[in-house]
Amino acid sequence: MGHGQMIWQRDQAVRLVTWGIRFFLTAALTASKTPGGYAPFALGCVAAAGPGGSGLAALAGAGVGAVLFLDFADALPFLATAVLIFTTSTALRGIWLEKKRWFPAAVGVALFLAVGGIYVIQSLDPLGHVTDWAAAAILLGAAAWYDLPLLQAGQEHLDPDSLLVLGASLLLALGDLTVMDVSLGRGLLCLLVLFTAYQRGAVTGAAAGMGIGLAADFCTETGAVLCGAAYGLGGLLAGTRTGRRRSVAAVAFVGASLLALLPAPAEMAQPLLVEAALGGTAFLLLPGRLFGGKRVQREALPESAVPALERLKSQLTRTAAVLRDLYDSMGRGAPVSSEENPAIIFDRAAEKVCRGCALCDLCWQKEYTGTFNALNDATPFLLERGRALPKDFPGYFADRCIHLPDFLTAVNGELTAFLLRRQYRRQLEETRRDARGQYAQLSELLTATAAGLGEARTVSGEMPAYRVGAALRPKAGESACGDTVVSFETETGLLCLLLADGMGCGEAARKESTLACRLLEQFLEAGIEPEAALKTLNAAMSLRSAETGSFTTIDLLTCRPDTGEAAFYKFGAAPSYLKKGGNVRRITGGTLPAGLRSTPAAPDVTRVTLAPGSFAVLISDGVADPGRDEWLQDLLAGWEGEDPQVLAGLILKESIQREALADDCGIQVLYLPREGRVKTV
Repeated sequence: MGHGQMIWQRDQAVRLVTWGIRFFLTAALTASKTPGGYAPFALGCVAAAGPGGSGLAALAGAGVGAVLFLDFADALPFLATAVLIFTTSTALRGIWLEKKRWFPAAVGVALFLAVGGIYVIQSLDPLGHVTDWAAAAILLGAAAWYDLPLLQAGQEHLDPDSLLVLGASLLLALGDLTVMDVSLGRGLLCLLVLFTAYQRGAVTGAAAGMGIGLAADFCTETGAVLCGAAYGLGGLLAGTRTGRRRSVAAVAFVGASLLALLPAPAEMAQPLLVEAALGGTAFLLLPGRLFGGKRVQREALPESAVPALERLKSQLTRTAAVLRDLYDSMGRGAPVSSEENPAIIFDRAAEKVCRGCALCDLCWQKEYTGTFNALNDATPFLLERGRALPKDFPGYFADRCIHLPDFLTAVNGELTAFLLRRQYRRQLEETRRDARGQYAQLSELLTATAAGLGEARTVSGEMPAYRVGAALRPKAGESACGDTVVSFETETGLLCLLLADGMGCGEAARKESTLACRLLEQFLEAGIEPEAALKTLNAAMSLRSAETGSFTTIDLLTCRPDTGEAAFYKFGAAPSYLKKGGNVRRITGGTLPAGLRSTPAAPDVTRVTLAPGSFAVLISDGVADPGRDEWLQDLLAGWEGEDPQVLAGLILKESIQREALADDCGIQVLYLPREGRVKTV
């Protein structure tokens, strides 16, 4: 075998593989359907594949996909459009316009509008199908535009935007694959949005999330923009975590999704929130090599990054303003809600049946009043039953009408169309109201996020030292501790210590307390004020509590180490303690735990100033009974050490001897040294 023959065989193999990819890709994309039975992503793939063998392979894939995934009535216009796109591409092959990236998209959209327009016009309710038809055309054009760099010969590079759109299109086909009302396809879409936001930043993450979410809402016919709101805000906040830990980005995405879904009904919001959590979990399980190596967290924000933050703030502010304007315009432009007059049913039926009747003049001129009254009397029965029967009409009318069966058939046809139009208008009004609410919420959230960015500042100079110690111990007989302790410092230099105690004990309590800590940490790192963050968390936990019956106590200590300014925030938490030398101060609160009140509730707040050499101690109720904690106060007053970790261990040891681990134990201790400039946690 010669060298030339080997090259020819290799080229043939590559060509066959290329055609096979286009075949299977188009067939799979046919499953990504939109309302109205359209498959725009598959048609976009056919348009992007162009003429020749690649286009023919894509066309064959469209045919197989139509047989597998489309109804017969939807498959006919789909296949007609696909054939026309291929033949037009072949006929126009070689012209100068073919080299323009927009040309395949324009050809596909034009032919789709032409073929689809015929079916829309011939339908019983053309106006009701126009929106779905136009939206599918837009998706077809976008698919062809982004698929072109991947499918055209000589352009096989991996364009990130093209891969994103193609991946989202394929995953939309899995939207109906559900387990316990949770869509695996939308869970993978969450993973895709989160990965994109983490890799490419907040702006791209927000745009990708909003676009993919709106497409998911449209394809699943939710009647709202829940996925658009959740994915858009999730991509925005996850993208602002670029350069930091993946866990922070995942929590940001899930927390943002929770915020966006708060106004939605629980039966709609809960599956989407679980899907976001699945996407976040899958994101954390991805191998590190996919992220281009280890990311280094900077201790201070370089001055060169400040203009970028300002630009991001400006973009967020403008986006919020646009959403607010859109909200206002939808309110101003909303048509006055009015029901269509049912008399149109009889007018159209009479136009079809009565015009050629010999008794037309008698019924509609000489006896017009009697005819009008007969039809008016029958109207309530028609609307209630959804079908007209001879008994609905008075005897003088039914006996006189010589074409009564034909008239009833025409009336029932018009009645069906009337009821469909009325249902569509009501759904449209509900969707309009839901969309206005979502736009308003997104605008407020983006405005708050922009304000938080405005408070970010470059860290300079040395910060006073602080040390944090912690200890956990599960209840006797349990393998997991229901308490969670977290400590972190925000970008603005605010030190935060969190201790959450989930209801009960064991694994269930641990999940509840961990969720509360993660959400609150995300809120605080986003720049939200502690009291506002706690109020929002309490509202979210209340919604969750309505389904699970669980609640969580929250103990939050915030501190500015450079000034010693500190505040204790409590939702049903156990007492905290301040120690300076031999003096001990006990800090308590009376607010119920988070999740027990459905009405807005503020935490108990105690503001203090921590002097150098001071300790702040947070404990859960399993460490010491609030009614008999004298031993703990005596222990703190008499202790003369300076290591907070040793103190936390000593408190736990003494608690085990006295309380015998009757409940989960969680302890966190903050110490501001008298001297030293090195910060350790």
